[in-house]
Amino acid sequence: MSELKGKTAIVTGASRGIGGALGMALAKEGMDLVLAARGRAVLEETAAGLSRKYNVRVVPVACDVTRQGDLENLAATAIKEFNKIDALINSAGVSSQYPFQEQPLEDIARLMYTNYFGAVMLTRLMINHFIENKSGAVINITSGSTLVDPPPRNFIVYSSLKRALNAFSKGLFWELRDQGIKVTSIMPGVTDTALTGGLAEISVDRSRLMQTGVIEDAVKFALSVPANVCPLEISVINQRTPWTSPVIPYRQDHPKE
Repeated sequence: MSELKGKTAIVTGASRGIGGALGMALAKEGMDLVLAARGRAVLEETAAGLSRKYNVRVVPVACDVTRQGDLENLAATAIKEFNKIDALINSAGVSSQYPFQEQPLEDIARLMYTNYFGAVMLTRLMINHFIENKSGAVINITSGSTLVDPPPRNFIVYSSLKRALNAFSKGLFWELRDQGIKVTSIMPGVTDTALTGGLAEISVDRSRLMQTGVIEDAVKFALSVPANVCPLEISVINQRTPWTSPVIPYRQDHPKE
C-alpha cells in the first residue's frame, strides 16, 4: 500500500505540463487532490478523469495564481472540502526568453507574479493550517537553470526569480522546522512539456529533454520520507542539459499562453 494513500494535496498549474503530470502521479498513489489552473474546462475534465480512473476525490478550482483573491479562494476551498491538507505543490509557472534590454515590462511582471509571488502568497495562505496540524509539506517546482552561474543568457529574470523561490523555500524550512513542516525545492532540467515548445533549437532533439516521470518520482520521494527527514533541495538534471551546452540562443519563438 502506498504511503501517500488517503493523504491530500493541492497542486497548482495542474491542467498540463509538470503540474498535470504530478496530479496524475499522485492520484495513482491514492491521494485526494485539489487541482488549480486557469482553464476551467480542461481542469474540470482532468479532475473528473482522475477521479474515475483512480477512485480518489479530486476537486477542481479555477485559479489564476497572479491574483490574490483567486489564491484566497483556493486555500479556503481546499480546507473546507478536505478539512486537512497534507501537501502544497506549487508547480504553476511560465517561461520567457528575452535579451534583458528588450524584455517588456509586462513580461517581467507576469514572471514575478506567476513564478514567485503566486507560490509565496499561496504558501502564506496555507502555512497556518500546517502549523495547526503540526505537519505539512510545501514543494516548490523551481528550475535547474538556478544551478548555472551566471544564469543562462536570455533567461536572467526567469532564473533570478526561481533562485529567489529556492532561497525562500530554504529559509521557510529553517524558520518552521520545529513546527513539523517540510519545505522542498525541486529543480528540474528542461522537460518535455508544452512550456519548452518555443525552444526550437533545443526541442528538435527530444533526447536532450527529460520526461516528467523523474520529477514525479522526486515529488513522491519528498512526500514519503520519514517524519524526521526533509529533503531541502532535489536537482533532477538532464544528462546532456541544454542549459550549458549549447547556451540557449536569444532568438526563440515564445510558448503560447
